[in-house]
Amino acid sequence: MIEVNHLVKKYGNHYAVNDVSFTVEKGKIYGLLGPNGAGKSTCMNIMTGYIAATGGEVKVNGFDIVKEAEKAKRHIGYLPELPPLYQDMTVWEYLYFVAELKKVKKAERHQEVETVMKKTFISDMKNRLIKNLSKGYKQRVGLAQAMLGNPEVIILDEPTVGLDPKQILEIRELILSLKEEHAVILSSHILSEVSVVCDEIMIISKGKMIACDTPEGLSHMMQGEDTLILTVKGKEDDLKNVLSAIGEIASYKIENETEGELVSAEVKIDSGVEIRETLFGLLADNNMPIFEMKFSNKSLEDIFLELTSSEIDLSKLNSGEETEHEITEENTEEVKA
Repeated sequence: MIEVNHLVKKYGNHYAVNDVSFTVEKGKIYGLLGPNGAGKSTCMNIMTGYIAATGGEVKVNGFDIVKEAEKAKRHIGYLPELPPLYQDMTVWEYLYFVAELKKVKKAERHQEVETVMKKTFISDMKNRLIKNLSKGYKQRVGLAQAMLGNPEVIILDEPTVGLDPKQILEIRELILSLKEEHAVILSSHILSEVSVVCDEIMIISKGKMIACDTPEGLSHMMQGEDTLILTVKGKEDDLKNVLSAIGEIASYKIENETEGELVSAEVKIDSGVEIRETLFGLLADNNMPIFEMKFSNKSLEDIFLELTSSEIDLSKLNSGEETEHEITEENTEEVKA
């Protein structure tokens, strides 16, 4: 749907975007993340044709956004961070006006406006002045205008900014429903929202694309190892003996015993190695009931901070080399198996 090839945008000697490439496909929601000033908004403005690139190209459904701007823009719906609403129009008047601007066929305008209002749950507000709507409903109207013309690609810049938790959930459900018929690019600073909504995540830092993968793929890329959290009933020494007997365990960390004779361990295993069946059998043989056994993955917030930190060697991360991160906690000890 969208092909971005070696995109560059310079302001004097400063690179706002530096050699960024990616492809967006229908049926997926893509999260575009990065610190302030990383180049996210610049990428979005170039993709939608609002500003020109210094180098590279953007193709929307096969049409070049510069050379065939009108044809390309027909396939894009865009919701900026501040929706372009006319406050003194009613919802119906505004959406019908946008349908005219987008050159929706006259015979189809009425039905299309009705359809997008129904999909965004604003039909009851059709005769209300936009200036009298709540922030949540204004955001819905902005989303409705982006959907007019049935574009293949919908680009949303901070669609939930300023909304309360209930409104965020409602807009999130709307966004999830969009991927049934569209490709969606979503920019947001609410990382927990991105991890729930997006199928793939693109992270930009200092104008460069430093990661593009599924949330699970990013987690594996950053960790290099799987972490198994284990809590059993028994003695610390007995648990050490069990863990030391499993050669696939790279290292483990035992926490002090808690009330009720429970003891916990954080077990490091090479990514993709399965030890749970073996571990279960050894614990059963030693009469150590399992209270908890689960894998622990880094949150998207952790991954984002590590990838965008100036101290991280981005070339190593992109090449798949491991980066060691020392973990220090009170009342714990690390033992090499």
